[in-house]
Amino acid sequence: MSRPTVVLLHGVGLDHTMWEPTAALLADRFTVLTPDLPGHGTRPPVRDGVTLAELAAGVADGIPAGSHLVGFSLGALVAQHLALHRPELTATLTSVSSVCARTAEERASVFDRLHTAEADFTASTAASLKRWYDGTGVAPDRIARTEATLLANDLASFLACYRVFATADADLAPDLAAIDVRALAVTGENDPGSTPGMTYRLAAALPDCRAEIIPGARHMLPVERPEAFVDSLTTFIGECAHV
Repeated sequence: MSRPTVVLLHGVGLDHTMWEPTAALLADRFTVLTPDLPGHGTRPPVRDGVTLAELAAGVADGIPAGSHLVGFSLGALVAQHLALHRPELTATLTSVSSVCARTAEERASVFDRLHTAEADFTASTAASLKRWYDGTGVAPDRIARTEATLLANDLASFLACYRVFATADADLAPDLAAIDVRALAVTGENDPGSTPGMTYRLAAALPDCRAEIIPGARHMLPVERPEAFVDSLTTFIGECAHV
C-alpha cells in the first residue's frame, strides 16, 4: 500500500530547505514533496507581474492527485489556489501562517514592507529575520541559512513574488467558500504578520476548516516549532483519513 503524499510549499523569498525540520518528522509516514516555487531556489526568476495562478501552475504538474497540500505564507495562497482550481490534486488543505482578506491597515503594513525591500533589500532581510526569529530560540545556524536563502534571491523576481503575496489574498477571498475540501489553518500565537486573527478569518471563510494557534510561536512556525506543527498536521490528516 502506497503512503499518502504531503506536498510542502514554502514562503516568499525562501525555498524547499525551510521544510527540512518538518520533512524529517514526516518522512517515516508520508511521501514528502518539497518543490521550489517559480522564482525561488533552483527555479529561474519570474517575470514582473507574475500572478498567483502562474505560481500555482508552476508546481501543479509535480503534485500527484489526492495529495495533502500544505502551504506556508505565500505557499498557503498557492495551496488555496490549487485547492480551488485543481481540486483533483487536493486531499486536504493546510494553510500555515497564512494571510487572509487583509484589512486596510494590514494591507498598508505589507506594502510598507514591500517598499522597504524595493529601497534596501539588505535592510528588508534583516527586518524579516528579526520579525521571524527574535526571542524564538531557533539555532543561529538555522537563522543564518534563512538569511543566506533570502539574500540569494534575484531581486526583481523576489519583488514580483512579494507583490503576489501582498495582493493575492484579496483576489482569493471571494472564492474561498468554493473550496470543497477539509482544511486546517494554523499559525503562531505571536506571529505579527499572519496573525491569529487572520487564521480565524480564514477558518471562517472556508466551508470545512478549523483554526489552531500554537502558543508562543512566531511566523516561522515549521522551523521554530516543527514538532508542534507536525503533531497538529498529522492529527488533522489522520482524522480526515478516518471519516
